[in-house]
Amino acid sequence: MNLPTSVLRPRASRAAPARVVLALALVLASAGCALRGGEQARPDAGAPPALWETQRQITEYVDSGRYEADVARVVDEAQQWLDARAPQVPRPAIVLDIDETSLSNWRAYRLNGWARILDGDCDLTHGPCGIRAWQALHLAAAIAPTRRLVARAHELGVAVFFVTGRPSDLRDATERNLREQGFTWDGVVLAPKGATFASAADFKAPERRRLVERGYTVLLSMGDQQSDLDGGSAERTFKLPNPVYFLP
Repeated sequence: MNLPTSVLRPRASRAAPARVVLALALVLASAGCALRGGEQARPDAGAPPALWETQRQITEYVDSGRYEADVARVVDEAQQWLDARAPQVPRPAIVLDIDETSLSNWRAYRLNGWARILDGDCDLTHGPCGIRAWQALHLAAAIAPTRRLVARAHELGVAVFFVTGRPSDLRDATERNLREQGFTWDGVVLAPKGATFASAADFKAPERRRLVERGYTVLLSMGDQQSDLDGGSAERTFKLPNPVYFLP
């Protein structure tokens, strides 16, 4: 599938035209992209990947169905573990990330040429689209395998907790988005507004530990970033692919 012109040549932020391209280049060069079932993009030694080619490969991976298949495979493994363990432990629970784990933001990222533009307005017709403004619109689509996992957890009497790095002022929009996309839960934890963490693990691991201290057995934690999962307090972790961005 050929990329539309707006994706091949992403519109830079009106306020900072160079920042968008630089941000995408840094993210892709440092993190790589899971383009073929978890493989990393490996440019020639000493040469960064061409930006347009990396954008093309991401689009092809997402649009080909390979990304969805990789997500479904990981979630299926998580559900098998859930089915096996839920009847065996007291007060079972699961902990899920939201973005690119439960809700997909690919519509916004595609408008940005797959760049992560955190702030600014969101132009849904031409882009760019600031991710925080996008999240406030509560338009993200459910990741279907994760929604099925949540439904199965409730069938088994397993508590479901979402722990997200979204700031707390997006609580209403986030919960509305989850509800409109068919999710139900026992708790949603957002990052304190204005808080900064060197790693997502610095925020998420203590939240899982608090659940354990409350008497829950956290059967699994699932996220699209390794930092969603690091820090313990879960029997098993399940890492979903993310071909677009890396968060420490």
